[in-house]
Amino acid sequence: MLTLHYAPDNASLIVRLALLELGVPFATTLVDRRARQHKSAAYRALNPAGLIPVLETPEGPVSETAAVLLWLVDRYGALGPHVGEAGRGAFLKWLFFTSNTLHADLRMVFYPGQYAPGAEAALHAGITARLQQHYALLDALCGTVPWFGGAEPSVLDLYAAATLRWATLYAPGGAWFSLADCPNLRAMVARLETRASVATASSAEGLGPHPFTDPQPCRPPEGSAT
Repeated sequence: MLTLHYAPDNASLIVRLALLELGVPFATTLVDRRARQHKSAAYRALNPAGLIPVLETPEGPVSETAAVLLWLVDRYGALGPHVGEAGRGAFLKWLFFTSNTLHADLRMVFYPGQYAPGAEAALHAGITARLQQHYALLDALCGTVPWFGGAEPSVLDLYAAATLRWATLYAPGGAWFSLADCPNLRAMVARLETRASVATASSAEGLGPHPFTDPQPCRPPEGSAT
């Protein structure tokens, strides 16, 4: 049995969506962010970086969102090109772009005081301009390859969708981003909202009926997003 250590509307949401799409059984364990449980010794034994998520697997705990997603793709042979399959290299490039570049830049917008104390406004201006470029690149890619914006979602679809939610909803000074400026990504997330996996995850984490196209602050049945 897989166990997902999660907090509502955190990066664990992406892994939950992937698990639901795969249809594999899994359990969940809430990580209480308000109590800083993710910084506890017990949690750091699973992920020394003290970040969410962690997926406990038969091979041991796996952390780092992109690593967990890639482990799932390779373990279950779905939600992305397999080793040796056409498109694998490009898929990896964009998956890690989303994780290492786009998501990392979003974190700086969310927590500017951690990265540039006293210079938050300058950081916000520079990073939001970069993020607009990142989303323009993803919008241009979306729908041109079978593993992003295609008929069936990949882990890249799920990852991008979650970041679009957060960019719209949580980033301070959110006027810098509009989903309407990314028509291909908007069409992709609208399709995702019709899937059972999204409905189930939305119910579990209190995300509302349109978590990507009209995101509302989460009202989870347990835990806190922050």
